[in-house]
Amino acid sequence: MAKYAFHDDYSEGAHPNIIDALTRTNFTQQSGYGEDEFSNSARKAIRTLIGADEAGVFFTPGGTGANLLSIACYLRSHQSIIAAESAHIVGKEAAAVEATGHKVLTAPAVDGKLTPENIQSVFDENLLFAYQTKIKMVFVSNTTEIGTVYTKSELAAVAAVCKKLGLLLLLDGARLGSALTSPKNDMTLKDIYDLTDIFWIGGTKNGALLGEAVVIKDPSLGADFPHHMKQRGALLAKGRVIGIQFATLFQNDLFFRLARDANSMAAELSSCLRKMGFRLWANTESNQVFPILSQQLVDVLQNDFEFFIWDCLQDGSLVVRLVTSWATEPSQVKKFCSVVEDWVKYHGN
Repeated sequence: MAKYAFHDDYSEGAHPNIIDALTRTNFTQQSGYGEDEFSNSARKAIRTLIGADEAGVFFTPGGTGANLLSIACYLRSHQSIIAAESAHIVGKEAAAVEATGHKVLTAPAVDGKLTPENIQSVFDENLLFAYQTKIKMVFVSNTTEIGTVYTKSELAAVAAVCKKLGLLLLLDGARLGSALTSPKNDMTLKDIYDLTDIFWIGGTKNGALLGEAVVIKDPSLGADFPHHMKQRGALLAKGRVIGIQFATLFQNDLFFRLARDANSMAAELSSCLRKMGFRLWANTESNQVFPILSQQLVDVLQNDFEFFIWDCLQDGSLVVRLVTSWATEPSQVKKFCSVVEDWVKYHGN
């Protein structure tokens, strides 16, 4: 019997409404390269939510492509980016950004987040010597790599230092749905648009088969974005495939309902682990849970579940990452907690 996966939030295919929409429209002839009626409908829905009819909205197949395109289309060859040491573009995208010719400068994170002080510090240090790269952009993600969520005041502070230093602000939104439906959140999609220069909305990790929606504030830059997409192999001839999915996600609040479901399952996992006395390596604010477990308990859990070992601590205990999705089965959450409870009963935590 296959193990149940808490490894990521894209193990399942897609929400049934999306499969149904793709099937229902399958024989409808449409224009290519994202100029179809479904992509335009999705753009309209996103523009309505952010309150900006002039915003450019473009659909890319995946998150790595969304990041490298968003960076490469803005920056000249000698310009660089500031990101948190833990940022996805730093260690988990096969140096995709560097492959476009742009250096990533790292800053320490606080609860997974960049702070104005750390941005300023990296910026100032970069000015100490001649002919280093010129910093032009700051990269953040919401949720962060460890599942924490930026508050509006925190993101506004980052945006303010970017403006002061003449830097652009890019927000990776692979899990933006989870961020915006987190109990810790106090922002809307419009706030994200207002505070950033470019951001993207993740579909892959929130119920879509694939696809992300890149939102660009500067209309002049948006005019050239499809050329960057085409040049890098990210402009799908059958752009309708992603457009249909986003049009469906933004009907009847589906995008946000799916994210709430994922967050709810993570909150249940987190709560049961804490009640049994386990420490958490990071606060559970979205759909990722980071409990600290013994190697012996991890071995037992791995008989029935898949998950990621995030870190090994000095005392030999392990930081485990558990990720829930829009389709996580409540029965599997209960089963996971039951296995842990049985362990605690006989071995302690």
